[in-house]
Amino acid sequence: MAAAADVTSSSTVAADRNGGGHRSRAGAIVAALAVTQTVGYGTLYYAFAVLLVPLATELDASTTAVTGSFTANVLASAAVAIPVGRLLDRHGGRALMTAGSVGGAVLLIVWSQVDSLWQLYAVQIGIGLASAACLYEAAFAVIIAWHSARRRSSALLALTVVAGFASTIFMPLTGWLIEQHGWRSTLLILAAIQAVLTVPLHAMVVRPAPSVPRTPPEAEDDQPVRLKAVLTDRGFWLLGVSFTAHTAAVAAVGVLLVAALIAWGHSAAFAATTAGLFGVLSVAGRLVSTGLQRRFRTTRVVATIFILQGTGAAALAWFGRDATAAIIAIIGFGLGFGVGSIAKPFLLAERYDTRRYATIAGILVVPTTVAKAVAPLAAAALHTATGGYTSVFLTTTAVCVIAAAALLGIPATRPGH
Repeated sequence: MAAAADVTSSSTVAADRNGGGHRSRAGAIVAALAVTQTVGYGTLYYAFAVLLVPLATELDASTTAVTGSFTANVLASAAVAIPVGRLLDRHGGRALMTAGSVGGAVLLIVWSQVDSLWQLYAVQIGIGLASAACLYEAAFAVIIAWHSARRRSSALLALTVVAGFASTIFMPLTGWLIEQHGWRSTLLILAAIQAVLTVPLHAMVVRPAPSVPRTPPEAEDDQPVRLKAVLTDRGFWLLGVSFTAHTAAVAAVGVLLVAALIAWGHSAAFAATTAGLFGVLSVAGRLVSTGLQRRFRTTRVVATIFILQGTGAAALAWFGRDATAAIIAIIGFGLGFGVGSIAKPFLLAERYDTRRYATIAGILVVPTTVAKAVAPLAAAALHTATGGYTSVFLTTTAVCVIAAAALLGIPATRPGH
Protein backbone atom coordinates (compact mmCIF):
# COMPACT_ATOMS: atom_id res chain seq x y z
CA MET A 1 0.00 0.00 0.00
CA ALA A 2 2.76 2.41 0.99
CA ALA A 3 4.69 1.61 -2.18
CA ALA A 4 1.58 2.12 -4.27
CA ALA A 5 0.95 5.45 -2.56
CA ASP A 6 4.49 6.54 -3.27
CA VAL A 7 4.11 5.62 -6.95
CA THR A 8 0.81 7.48 -7.16
CA SER A 9 2.33 10.53 -5.48
CA SER A 10 5.32 10.52 -7.83
CA SER A 11 3.07 10.19 -10.85
CA THR A 12 0.97 13.10 -9.64
CA VAL A 13 4.05 15.27 -9.24
CA ALA A 14 5.29 14.33 -12.70
CA ALA A 15 1.91 15.04 -14.25
CA ASP A 16 1.73 18.39 -12.49
CA ARG A 17 5.22 19.30 -13.69
CA ASN A 18 4.38 18.54 -17.30
CA GLY A 19 0.76 19.68 -17.20
CA GLY A 20 -1.22 22.86 -16.88
CA GLY A 21 -0.80 23.18 -13.11
CA HIS A 22 2.96 23.30 -13.33
CA ARG A 23 2.96 25.68 -16.29
CA SER A 24 0.53 27.98 -14.52
CA ARG A 25 2.68 28.13 -11.39
CA ALA A 26 5.87 28.54 -13.45
CA GLY A 27 4.29 31.39 -15.39
CA ALA A 28 3.20 33.12 -12.19
CA ILE A 29 6.73 32.84 -10.81
CA VAL A 30 8.22 34.38 -13.97
CA ALA A 31 5.72 37.25 -13.79
CA ALA A 32 6.42 37.88 -10.10
CA LEU A 33 10.18 37.77 -10.57
CA ALA A 34 9.94 40.14 -13.54
CA VAL A 35 8.44 42.73 -11.20
CA THR A 36 10.82 42.09 -8.30
CA GLN A 37 13.93 42.20 -10.50
CA THR A 38 12.83 45.45 -12.13
CA VAL A 39 12.30 47.08 -8.75
CA GLY A 40 15.28 45.44 -7.05
CA TYR A 41 17.77 46.49 -9.71
CA GLY A 42 16.23 49.95 -9.88
CA THR A 43 16.52 50.62 -6.15
CA LEU A 44 19.57 48.59 -5.11
CA TYR A 45 21.77 49.01 -8.20
CA TYR A 46 20.91 51.67 -10.80
CA ALA A 47 19.98 54.40 -8.34
CA PHE A 48 23.60 54.56 -7.15
CA ALA A 49 24.84 56.13 -10.41
CA VAL A 50 22.37 59.01 -10.07
CA LEU A 51 23.10 59.41 -6.36
CA LEU A 52 26.89 59.43 -6.91
CA VAL A 53 27.41 63.18 -7.35
CA PRO A 54 24.96 64.30 -4.60
CA LEU A 55 26.54 61.80 -2.20
CA ALA A 56 30.07 63.00 -2.95
CA THR A 57 29.00 66.61 -2.42
CA GLU A 58 27.12 65.93 0.81
CA LEU A 59 29.87 63.77 2.32
CA ASP A 60 32.64 66.09 1.06
CA ALA A 61 34.34 63.14 -0.62
CA SER A 62 35.73 62.46 -4.09
CA THR A 63 33.67 60.53 -6.62
CA THR A 64 36.38 57.85 -6.51
CA ALA A 65 35.95 57.41 -2.76
CA VAL A 66 32.17 57.20 -3.05
CA THR A 67 32.44 54.81 -6.01
CA GLY A 68 34.58 52.64 -3.74
CA SER A 69 31.50 51.96 -1.61
CA PHE A 70 29.83 50.48 -4.68
CA THR A 71 32.91 48.32 -5.10
CA ALA A 72 32.49 47.10 -1.52
CA ASN A 73 28.83 46.39 -2.28
CA VAL A 74 29.58 44.12 -5.20
CA LEU A 75 32.54 42.40 -3.52
CA ALA A 76 30.22 41.47 -0.67
CA SER A 77 27.91 39.83 -3.22
CA ALA A 78 30.84 37.88 -4.65
CA ALA A 79 31.90 36.68 -1.22
CA VAL A 80 28.61 34.88 -0.65
CA ALA A 81 27.87 33.75 -4.24
CA ILE A 82 28.86 30.10 -3.80
CA PRO A 83 27.07 29.47 -0.47
CA VAL A 84 24.00 31.29 -1.81
CA GLY A 85 24.10 29.00 -4.88
CA ARG A 86 24.21 25.90 -2.69
CA LEU A 87 21.27 27.14 -0.63
CA LEU A 88 19.27 27.76 -3.80
CA ASP A 89 20.00 24.27 -5.15
CA ARG A 90 18.94 22.66 -1.86
CA HIS A 91 16.01 24.80 -0.69
CA GLY A 92 14.80 26.96 -3.56
CA GLY A 93 14.51 30.73 -3.55
CA ARG A 94 11.45 31.63 -1.49
CA ALA A 95 12.95 32.26 1.96
CA LEU A 96 16.28 33.55 0.66
CA MET A 97 14.79 36.02 -1.80
CA THR A 98 12.23 37.26 0.73
CA ALA A 99 14.96 37.87 3.30
CA GLY A 100 17.09 39.68 0.73
CA SER A 101 14.19 41.93 -0.25
CA VAL A 102 13.45 42.85 3.36
CA GLY A 103 17.12 43.53 4.01
CA GLY A 104 17.37 45.72 0.91
CA ALA A 105 14.42 47.89 1.99
CA VAL A 106 15.81 48.33 5.51
CA LEU A 107 19.26 49.22 4.21
CA LEU A 108 17.87 51.85 1.84
CA ILE A 109 16.33 53.52 4.89
CA VAL A 110 19.64 53.34 6.74
CA TRP A 111 21.44 54.71 3.67
CA SER A 112 19.24 57.83 3.79
CA GLN A 113 20.70 58.64 7.24
CA VAL A 114 24.44 58.30 6.57
CA ASP A 115 26.63 61.31 7.26
CA SER A 116 30.12 59.85 6.85
CA LEU A 117 32.03 57.79 4.30
CA TRP A 118 32.51 54.77 6.58
CA GLN A 119 28.77 54.58 7.19
CA LEU A 120 28.15 54.61 3.44
CA TYR A 121 30.60 51.72 3.01
CA ALA A 122 28.90 49.71 5.77
CA VAL A 123 25.47 50.21 4.19
CA GLN A 124 26.71 49.31 0.72
CA ILE A 125 28.28 46.08 1.99
CA GLY A 126 24.91 45.17 3.49
CA ILE A 127 23.13 45.98 0.23
CA GLY A 128 25.60 43.71 -1.57
CA LEU A 129 24.67 40.80 0.69
CA ALA A 130 20.96 41.48 0.22
CA SER A 131 21.41 41.72 -3.56
CA ALA A 132 23.10 38.31 -3.72
CA ALA A 133 20.00 36.81 -2.15
CA CYS A 134 17.29 38.49 -4.23
CA LEU A 135 18.56 39.69 -7.64
CA TYR A 136 19.27 38.02 -10.97
CA GLU A 137 21.39 35.02 -9.96
CA ALA A 138 18.77 33.84 -7.47
CA ALA A 139 15.94 34.55 -9.91
CA PHE A 140 17.70 32.64 -12.72
CA ALA A 141 18.18 29.62 -10.46
CA VAL A 142 14.47 29.59 -9.60
CA ILE A 143 13.40 29.88 -13.25
CA ILE A 144 15.79 27.21 -14.51
CA ALA A 145 14.56 24.81 -11.81
CA TRP A 146 10.95 25.36 -12.89
CA HIS A 147 11.36 25.15 -16.69
CA SER A 148 12.35 22.44 -19.13
CA ALA A 149 15.11 23.05 -21.66
CA ARG A 150 12.45 23.75 -24.31
CA ARG A 151 10.79 26.52 -22.29
CA ARG A 152 13.81 27.87 -20.43
CA SER A 153 14.97 30.33 -23.08
CA SER A 154 11.52 31.93 -23.35
CA ALA A 155 11.18 32.21 -19.57
CA LEU A 156 14.58 33.83 -19.17
CA LEU A 157 13.82 36.20 -22.03
CA ALA A 158 10.47 37.18 -20.50
CA LEU A 159 12.11 37.93 -17.16
CA THR A 160 14.99 39.94 -18.55
CA VAL A 161 12.88 41.84 -21.09
CA VAL A 162 10.72 43.25 -18.30
CA ALA A 163 13.57 43.75 -15.84
CA GLY A 164 15.58 45.40 -18.60
CA PHE A 165 13.46 48.49 -18.09
CA ALA A 166 14.84 48.93 -14.56
CA SER A 167 17.35 51.59 -15.58
CA THR A 168 14.90 53.26 -17.95
CA ILE A 169 12.39 53.62 -15.12
CA PHE A 170 14.55 54.18 -12.07
CA MET A 171 17.43 56.33 -13.29
CA PRO A 172 15.19 59.18 -14.51
CA LEU A 173 12.84 58.61 -11.55
CA THR A 174 15.72 58.84 -9.08
CA GLY A 175 17.04 61.98 -10.78
CA TRP A 176 13.60 63.61 -10.65
CA LEU A 177 13.09 62.64 -7.01
CA ILE A 178 16.48 64.11 -6.06
CA GLU A 179 15.58 67.40 -7.77
CA GLN A 180 12.20 67.51 -6.01
CA HIS A 181 12.98 66.12 -2.54
CA GLY A 182 16.76 65.75 -2.10
CA TRP A 183 18.74 62.52 -2.03
CA ARG A 184 17.83 61.48 1.53
CA SER A 185 14.07 61.59 0.96
CA THR A 186 14.60 59.92 -2.41
CA LEU A 187 16.13 56.91 -0.68
CA LEU A 188 13.17 56.67 1.71
CA ILE A 189 10.78 56.65 -1.25
CA LEU A 190 12.85 53.97 -2.98
CA ALA A 191 12.81 51.91 0.23
CA ALA A 192 9.01 52.05 0.30
CA ILE A 193 8.81 50.92 -3.33
CA GLN A 194 11.22 48.06 -2.61
CA ALA A 195 9.27 46.88 0.44
CA VAL A 196 5.79 47.08 -1.08
CA LEU A 197 6.56 45.46 -4.44
CA THR A 198 9.25 42.83 -3.80
CA VAL A 199 8.73 41.35 -0.34
CA PRO A 200 5.13 40.09 -0.80
CA LEU A 201 5.84 38.64 -4.25
CA HIS A 202 8.88 36.69 -3.12
CA ALA A 203 7.09 35.43 -0.01
CA MET A 204 3.77 34.46 -1.62
CA VAL A 205 4.59 33.40 -5.20
CA VAL A 206 8.07 31.80 -5.27
CA ARG A 207 7.98 28.06 -4.47
CA PRO A 208 10.45 25.14 -4.75
CA ALA A 209 10.11 23.34 -8.08
CA PRO A 210 8.68 19.79 -7.98
CA SER A 211 11.24 17.16 -8.91
CA VAL A 212 10.76 14.76 -11.80
CA PRO A 213 10.94 11.09 -10.67
CA ARG A 214 13.36 8.94 -12.68
CA THR A 215 13.34 5.20 -13.26
CA PRO A 216 16.44 3.27 -12.05
CA PRO A 217 18.03 3.09 -15.56
CA GLU A 218 17.56 6.83 -16.02
CA ALA A 219 18.99 7.43 -12.59
CA GLU A 220 22.12 5.49 -13.51
CA ASP A 221 22.63 7.38 -16.79
CA ASP A 222 21.58 10.78 -15.55
CA GLN A 223 23.69 11.53 -12.50
CA PRO A 224 24.34 15.19 -11.59
CA VAL A 225 27.46 16.54 -13.24
CA ARG A 226 30.55 16.42 -11.04
CA LEU A 227 31.99 19.83 -10.22
CA LYS A 228 35.46 18.49 -11.06
CA ALA A 229 34.33 17.91 -14.65
CA VAL A 230 33.06 21.48 -14.82
CA LEU A 231 36.22 22.99 -13.36
CA THR A 232 38.46 21.05 -15.77
CA ASP A 233 36.43 22.07 -18.82
CA ARG A 234 38.20 24.63 -21.00
CA GLY A 235 34.86 26.01 -22.10
CA PHE A 236 33.90 26.88 -18.52
CA TRP A 237 36.96 29.05 -18.06
CA LEU A 238 36.50 30.74 -21.44
CA LEU A 239 32.93 31.52 -20.40
CA GLY A 240 34.39 32.96 -17.22
CA VAL A 241 36.86 35.17 -19.09
CA SER A 242 34.22 36.39 -21.51
CA PHE A 243 31.52 37.26 -19.02
CA THR A 244 34.00 38.66 -16.50
CA ALA A 245 35.37 41.04 -19.15
CA HIS A 246 31.89 41.96 -20.36
CA THR A 247 30.66 42.56 -16.82
CA ALA A 248 33.61 44.88 -16.21
CA ALA A 249 32.80 46.91 -19.32
CA VAL A 250 29.10 47.21 -18.51
CA ALA A 251 29.74 48.08 -14.84
CA ALA A 252 32.25 50.81 -15.64
CA VAL A 253 30.03 52.47 -18.23
CA GLY A 254 26.87 51.99 -16.17
CA VAL A 255 28.30 53.74 -13.11
CA LEU A 256 30.35 56.48 -14.77
CA LEU A 257 28.37 57.39 -17.90
CA VAL A 258 26.25 60.04 -16.17
CA ALA A 259 29.31 61.69 -14.65
CA ALA A 260 31.14 61.51 -18.01
CA LEU A 261 28.28 63.16 -19.92
CA ILE A 262 28.09 65.94 -17.33
CA ALA A 263 31.88 66.44 -17.57
CA TRP A 264 31.53 66.71 -21.36
CA GLY A 265 29.15 69.64 -20.93
CA HIS A 266 25.73 67.97 -21.04
CA SER A 267 23.05 68.78 -18.45
CA ALA A 268 22.36 66.43 -15.56
CA ALA A 269 18.84 65.81 -16.88
CA PHE A 270 20.19 64.90 -20.34
CA ALA A 271 22.83 62.63 -18.79
CA ALA A 272 20.36 60.73 -16.56
CA THR A 273 17.72 60.40 -19.28
CA THR A 274 20.21 59.28 -21.94
CA ALA A 275 21.78 56.75 -19.60
CA GLY A 276 18.27 55.52 -18.88
CA LEU A 277 18.07 54.39 -22.53
CA PHE A 278 20.15 51.39 -21.51
CA GLY A 279 16.99 49.76 -20.19
CA VAL A 280 15.07 49.94 -23.47
CA LEU A 281 18.19 49.07 -25.46
CA SER A 282 18.96 46.05 -23.27
CA VAL A 283 15.48 44.74 -24.00
CA ALA A 284 15.96 45.25 -27.73
CA GLY A 285 19.35 43.54 -27.59
CA ARG A 286 17.92 40.54 -25.75
CA LEU A 287 15.09 40.16 -28.26
CA VAL A 288 17.48 40.39 -31.20
CA SER A 289 20.02 37.97 -29.71
CA THR A 290 17.34 35.42 -28.78
CA GLY A 291 15.90 35.56 -32.30
CA LEU A 292 19.33 35.14 -33.91
CA GLN A 293 20.12 32.16 -31.65
CA ARG A 294 17.54 30.16 -33.60
CA ARG A 295 19.73 30.41 -36.71
CA PHE A 296 23.27 30.80 -35.36
CA ARG A 297 25.35 29.54 -32.45
CA THR A 298 24.69 31.53 -29.30
CA THR A 299 28.38 32.21 -28.75
CA ARG A 300 28.75 33.78 -32.20
CA VAL A 301 25.67 35.94 -31.80
CA VAL A 302 26.74 37.24 -28.39
CA ALA A 303 30.35 37.81 -29.50
CA THR A 304 29.12 39.97 -32.39
CA ILE A 305 27.06 42.06 -30.00
CA PHE A 306 30.06 42.49 -27.70
CA ILE A 307 32.05 43.84 -30.67
CA LEU A 308 29.23 46.31 -31.38
CA GLN A 309 29.47 47.47 -27.76
CA GLY A 310 33.18 48.05 -28.11
CA THR A 311 32.53 50.18 -31.17
CA GLY A 312 29.97 52.24 -29.22
CA ALA A 313 32.42 52.79 -26.37
CA ALA A 314 35.10 54.01 -28.81
CA ALA A 315 32.60 56.40 -30.38
CA LEU A 316 31.77 57.83 -26.95
CA ALA A 317 35.47 58.37 -26.29
CA TRP A 318 35.89 60.50 -29.40
CA PHE A 319 32.50 62.09 -29.98
CA GLY A 320 30.82 62.15 -26.55
CA ARG A 321 30.67 65.95 -26.36
CA ASP A 322 28.19 66.09 -29.21
CA ALA A 323 24.66 65.24 -28.04
CA THR A 324 23.56 63.44 -31.20
CA ALA A 325 26.80 61.46 -31.49
CA ALA A 326 26.61 60.54 -27.80
CA ILE A 327 23.09 59.17 -28.21
CA ILE A 328 24.09 57.10 -31.25
CA ALA A 329 27.12 55.71 -29.42
CA ILE A 330 25.03 54.89 -26.35
CA ILE A 331 22.59 53.03 -28.60
CA GLY A 332 25.46 50.92 -29.94
CA PHE A 333 26.75 50.11 -26.47
CA GLY A 334 23.29 49.72 -24.96
CA LEU A 335 22.17 47.00 -27.37
CA GLY A 336 24.56 44.65 -25.57
CA PHE A 337 23.93 46.04 -22.09
CA GLY A 338 21.70 43.17 -21.03
CA VAL A 339 22.73 40.40 -23.42
CA GLY A 340 25.31 38.93 -21.06
CA SER A 341 22.76 38.53 -18.27
CA ILE A 342 20.54 36.29 -20.41
CA ALA A 343 23.31 34.54 -22.37
CA LYS A 344 25.24 33.38 -19.30
CA PRO A 345 22.47 31.32 -17.64
CA PHE A 346 21.39 29.96 -21.03
CA LEU A 347 24.90 28.78 -21.93
CA LEU A 348 25.56 27.34 -18.46
CA ALA A 349 22.26 25.43 -18.39
CA GLU A 350 22.83 24.19 -21.95
CA ARG A 351 26.38 23.03 -21.30
CA TYR A 352 26.07 21.63 -17.78
CA ASP A 353 23.55 20.10 -15.34
CA THR A 354 20.54 22.16 -14.25
CA ARG A 355 20.28 20.25 -10.97
CA ARG A 356 23.48 21.96 -9.87
CA TYR A 357 22.94 25.12 -11.86
CA ALA A 358 23.00 27.54 -8.91
CA THR A 359 26.23 26.06 -7.51
CA ILE A 360 27.96 26.11 -10.92
CA ALA A 361 26.69 29.62 -11.61
CA GLY A 362 27.83 30.67 -8.15
CA ILE A 363 31.41 29.69 -9.00
CA LEU A 364 31.29 31.83 -12.13
CA VAL A 365 29.60 34.66 -10.25
CA VAL A 366 32.71 35.20 -8.10
CA PRO A 367 35.03 36.56 -10.85
CA THR A 368 32.21 38.35 -12.68
CA THR A 369 31.02 40.01 -9.50
CA VAL A 370 34.55 41.02 -8.55
CA ALA A 371 34.80 42.59 -12.02
CA LYS A 372 31.54 44.42 -11.42
CA ALA A 373 32.97 45.74 -8.16
CA VAL A 374 36.46 46.65 -9.28
CA ALA A 375 35.76 48.01 -12.77
CA PRO A 376 33.95 51.22 -11.73
CA LEU A 377 36.64 52.00 -9.16
CA ALA A 378 39.42 51.26 -11.66
CA ALA A 379 37.67 53.38 -14.28
CA ALA A 380 37.27 56.25 -11.81
CA ALA A 381 40.95 55.98 -10.90
CA LEU A 382 41.90 55.95 -14.60
CA HIS A 383 39.80 59.07 -15.10
CA THR A 384 41.59 60.79 -12.22
CA ALA A 385 45.02 59.74 -13.48
CA THR A 386 44.44 60.84 -17.08
CA GLY A 387 42.24 63.85 -16.36
CA GLY A 388 39.41 62.75 -18.63
CA TYR A 389 37.01 59.99 -19.67
CA THR A 390 38.46 59.28 -23.13
CA SER A 391 40.90 56.72 -21.76
CA VAL A 392 38.10 55.05 -19.77
CA PHE A 393 35.95 54.39 -22.84
CA LEU A 394 38.87 53.33 -25.05
CA THR A 395 39.85 50.80 -22.38
CA THR A 396 36.25 49.62 -22.34
CA THR A 397 36.52 48.98 -26.08
CA ALA A 398 39.53 46.71 -25.55
CA VAL A 399 37.74 44.80 -22.79
CA CYS A 400 34.72 44.18 -25.06
CA VAL A 401 37.02 42.73 -27.73
CA ILE A 402 38.52 40.34 -25.16
CA ALA A 403 35.01 39.23 -24.14
CA ALA A 404 34.11 38.47 -27.76
CA ALA A 405 37.33 36.57 -28.48
CA ALA A 406 36.89 34.31 -25.44
CA LEU A 407 33.36 33.36 -26.48
CA LEU A 408 34.47 32.48 -29.98
CA GLY A 409 37.10 30.12 -28.52
CA ILE A 410 34.61 27.93 -26.62
CA PRO A 411 34.46 24.35 -27.99
CA ALA A 412 31.10 23.30 -29.40
CA THR A 413 31.17 19.92 -27.64
CA ARG A 414 30.06 19.63 -24.01
CA PRO A 415 32.12 17.84 -21.31
CA GLY A 416 31.75 14.07 -21.65
CA HIS A 417 30.36 14.25 -25.20
